Amino acid sequence: MAIKTTDLIPQATIDRIIDSANIVDVVSEYVTLRRSGANYKGLCPFHDDKTPSFMVSASKGICKCFSCGVGGNAVHFIMQIEQLTYYEALRFLAKKQGIEIEDKELTPEQRQSINERESMFAINEWASKQFYENLKNDSDGRALGLAYFRSRGFRDDIIERFRLGFSLDRWDGIQEKAKKDGYKDEYLVKTGLCYRKDDGKINDRFRGRVMFPWFNVSGKVVAFGGRVLDSRTKGVSQKYVNSPESEIYSKARELYGIFQAKKQIAKEDCVYMVEGYTDVISMHQCGIENVVANSGTALTQEQIRLLHRYTNNIVLLYDGDAAGIHAALRGTDMLLAEGMNVKILLFPDGDDPDSFARKHNSTEFKDYINRHQTDFIIFKTNLLLDDAGHDPIKKANLTKDIVKSISVIPEEIVRSTYIHECSEMLQIDEAVLLRQTQKDRAAALEEVRKEAERARERARYLAQKEATKPNGENDDTQETQKEEQRTLPQDTADVTDRQAPITGETNTTDTQHTIKTPAVEDVLNMRRQTAEDRKFEGLERLIMRIIIRYGADKVKMNDDDDNIIEVSMIEFVRQQMELGDLHFRTPIYTKMLNEVFEHQNDEGFSPSRYLTYSPDEDISREAVNLLSDRYQLSSKDMEQVTPAQEMAPSQIEHIIYDYKFACIETELKQCKMSLTSPEISNDDEACKQILQRIMELSNMRRGLAKELGERVLLK
Repeated sequence: MAIKTTDLIPQATIDRIIDSANIVDVVSEYVTLRRSGANYKGLCPFHDDKTPSFMVSASKGICKCFSCGVGGNAVHFIMQIEQLTYYEALRFLAKKQGIEIEDKELTPEQRQSINERESMFAINEWASKQFYENLKNDSDGRALGLAYFRSRGFRDDIIERFRLGFSLDRWDGIQEKAKKDGYKDEYLVKTGLCYRKDDGKINDRFRGRVMFPWFNVSGKVVAFGGRVLDSRTKGVSQKYVNSPESEIYSKARELYGIFQAKKQIAKEDCVYMVEGYTDVISMHQCGIENVVANSGTALTQEQIRLLHRYTNNIVLLYDGDAAGIHAALRGTDMLLAEGMNVKILLFPDGDDPDSFARKHNSTEFKDYINRHQTDFIIFKTNLLLDDAGHDPIKKANLTKDIVKSISVIPEEIVRSTYIHECSEMLQIDEAVLLRQTQKDRAAALEEVRKEAERARERARYLAQKEATKPNGENDDTQETQKEEQRTLPQDTADVTDRQAPITGETNTTDTQHTIKTPAVEDVLNMRRQTAEDRKFEGLERLIMRIIIRYGADKVKMNDDDDNIIEVSMIEFVRQQMELGDLHFRTPIYTKMLNEVFEHQNDEGFSPSRYLTYSPDEDISREAVNLLSDRYQLSSKDMEQVTPAQEMAPSQIEHIIYDYKFACIETELKQCKMSLTSPEISNDDEACKQILQRIMELSNMRRGLAKELGERVLLK
């Protein structure tokens, strides 16, 4: 049996958490928002967003992306952005708001079913504090670990800000302490704090190393980096050891220092990218806080999009040697393709961000950056020109390389500007560069189109495979099907009708982040859905839209004695549905309507609040869709809008008449079709009953059409 959130947290506490969670404040922790009328907007954190399409409504307490469709309330936003359960998201917000949660007494089965992710986060948090305590209070920690950080010039406040630590030089140091504090070995292994040998013995992965915790964007410890001390680096194959990938950590998604830097990145509208832990820490100590590190690995689209939530501007800071130049060129086309403004700064030989920061204060450092940073395209052009010299073949190849980088830039005006600049620098006709740029873009877009077509074909194949299964077959191949679904890109929507982002890398076949494909189940649903299904779904959506927006409002209606009475809009709908013996057909709207009818008499019941904060993600997501408006009306336009109390009753009555009419039409068709069946046509009594029902339905249709006054009956 599934555990309800109210089994874990008292309802009164849930209400308090929801009431205190300001949607604008919550989203602002992850997305840079700017006011747009009565709402706020920013770049969507859930898809490749080039122009702000993510809207946040403070008055409604909801957010929604009008491009990819993702949205919800504060709780569901945290669920999606942090990949948490509803229960975990509530606890997350409660901690942010300083609300103490007194968990209800749980059965052993309930405790076991709580998501293990929380246990992994908990043991990482415990371990980071333990490493920090070792650094401060253990004799070896002070003599070795703290001495190392002191030698790097790190102050105590900086050590505390990044929670730097030390892992004792013992094979079972962390394990023994964890066991004493009640933590299980399985989570030590799952988080990578320890590893299990072939003989089953567990060893400490980071023994004898100084520790650098990785905080995700919300401040949770997801991983660690451990550096062997200088005295032991000789002959050591791995100076740094990092946590392995786990359920809570993926190196492709995380950036070191993002939690400490995110507010300053948004404030400065710029981020500095460096390579290592100590580069980040030294720059913070120097007074420059809008800095992150990718720890020497190639940038990924997930990391770039994480940064793009806060700024469009990035400066890559690297050493001036050959390795630094190579690092500067790596992944930059991906940054350009994401619409980032990329600049490069190479430090003088012998310096890196860490050493340079220790020699200068923040004013001197920023001044140096402003004077020496170079636009990436100009940097790359100059670099390759120097390398090509007077060799015409090399120059032709470098021209193709530079144009390929320009071709991935999504903004046409920016591309045109770079083409003009490069034309002068390379002394090549601008028209030639423009044609090559268009050719590169066309080739990349064609590859996107082909990949989308392959994805659609794959989806159709899986749909046909599912449709040809014998009825009642208990699907033993679900895991295989799920694996097949995971191999598909996420969406195939109209890739040929829009300017899809282009990766611009040598390998242009990786389009998983620019194409989305519907899940196999969605494909099956679309194939099975008839025009009638869509008609009923549309009418049910209209009814639910009115209920969720005006459900608590009072409306006037006539009772059985023709007296005018006031009832809630929900009650008005319920009575109309009962009078017509109507029942919804679309599962999600059926579920939402039943929830509203069941709770309409609860004290202070609000359908919009109740449905948008439902633990059922399907209900809450659809409720947000029904509440969302793409555009905000001006005050002048609002004066022309009919008040809900005057508009809604007549509108809902008309929609219900439409719904009833659709039900009659559908049943009529079914009755007429049944007469063609041999079983019915050969049974006189069955034929008589169906013909009688057809007459009844036809009379009902005429009467309803007369009431509507606008139906044209078809023979």
